[in-house]
Amino acid sequence: MSESSSLTGEILEEQTALSLADLSRACAVHAEAIVELVDEGILTPSGPAPHRWRFSGRHLVRARVALRLQQDLGVNLPGAALALELMDEIEQLRRGSVERRG
Repeated sequence: MSESSSLTGEILEEQTALSLADLSRACAVHAEAIVELVDEGILTPSGPAPHRWRFSGRHLVRARVALRLQQDLGVNLPGAALALELMDEIEQLRRGSVERRG
């Protein structure tokens, strides 16, 4: 990395509250794409309606993974939902294994 270049970014914690518009911008997609992720059960925002939905930093990570599965690998939304569910289960198994060893 040259001296003139620098890294910029934000760290989003679990407690971060992103609106639908914020999440759409962060994922570089239209709000409709995020609504589809919610409809498929990939994201579960808090709030009663799209204009009041709030998403966490974890939702941002899940949305980006699901969108990359769609865009890069051509996986449909149900397939992305299944892949994320399996990744969650693997993570839970790994945490359980570490806790038993520790």
